[in-house]
Amino acid sequence: MPRGRAHPDRVSGAWVFRGTRVPVAALFENLGSGARLEEFLDWFPGVSREQAEAVLEHAARSLLVA
Repeated sequence: MPRGRAHPDRVSGAWVFRGTRVPVAALFENLGSGARLEEFLDWFPGVSREQAEAVLEHAARSLLVA
């Protein structure tokens, strides 16, 4: 019997980009390691520029509020 409900934006508890299995954390890990956004988008073609920019904008706003 399954526990809980499936959540389409999570994989094994990690937030993912909608319609993909790419964890949002992968964006921050790659950028933190020196990758450019263009490289990340090339490496993870299922993630759109709009999705990645929305995550970065949300993170920036969250930092300003905190």
